[in-house]
Amino acid sequence: MSGLATKETQKSVSSFIDRIENTSKREDSKILVKIIQEISGYEPKIWGDNFIIGFGKYTYTRKNKKEEFEWFHTGFAPRKTKITIYLTFDISKEEDLLKKLGKCTWGKGCLYINKLADVDMEILKKLLQKSNTSQWH
Repeated sequence: MSGLATKETQKSVSSFIDRIENTSKREDSKILVKIIQEISGYEPKIWGDNFIIGFGKYTYTRKNKKEEFEWFHTGFAPRKTKITIYLTFDISKEEDLLKKLGKCTWGKGCLYINKLADVDMEILKKLLQKSNTSQWH
């Protein structure tokens, strides 16, 4: 399974989180690990050199291609400015939940959050649950 640069590693999740300089992002990362682990039932793993924390994994084939790739079911990356949450469904179709979520932006499969205090945690959990049961994996 070659092709993707971002692959599951054996790097320490807790060591990575402990090295996050921003206190708020570090604490939010600990909370996200706990929540996603509870929802998904998977242990967190570091994916790639960009330090995405992913939960679970599945194999997929891109349209019109034969090569298989592995990717995580749900994950997040604590970046300098925002926390990126990776979901396995088109979040833009979840207008009702997004209206209730709070201060954030999104792309097709990602949420961008400054800090967890900006969003409704129950709505975020619903989105994480949907990602965990998505048909994409």
